[in-house]
Amino acid sequence: MDTIDEQIIGELTRNARISHAELGQRVSLSRNAVRQRVERLERQGHICGYTIVRPSDGPDRGTVTAHVLVYRQDRMRGGDVLAALRHIPEVVSCDVLSGQFDLLVSVEAASLERVQGIWEQIAQMPGVRDTVTALALSRVVSRRRP
Repeated sequence: MDTIDEQIIGELTRNARISHAELGQRVSLSRNAVRQRVERLERQGHICGYTIVRPSDGPDRGTVTAHVLVYRQDRMRGGDVLAALRHIPEVVSCDVLSGQFDLLVSVEAASLERVQGIWEQIAQMPGVRDTVTALALSRVVSRRRP
């Protein structure tokens, strides 16, 4: 990636719906040259898909977010837990942690009841020793990084 690619990604981060012609004007390239670069950036994985981000408050929120800290029986051989978490559609991220906890599992579900069901499912997995769950009350910062 060169500086023009970085500028393209920056502009697309600010407005993913910008036309190739407008993007070309902003980075001093032709529309066709921008299109080719965007396609290359997609092939190389620098641009991965397009998403919709909804406001975190108001009537459209409708999502309950929870974070589950998981203690595994054996953190070095706990791959079965990781594999099982990959199959729960509401699990939006799972990070392996250093320190006291083994995993940080972030869940976004349609209801509090569904979060409870997921928590029960995780707690009953073979290899899970204990869990600690926190519900997100509000989101103060939400950014997508390029």
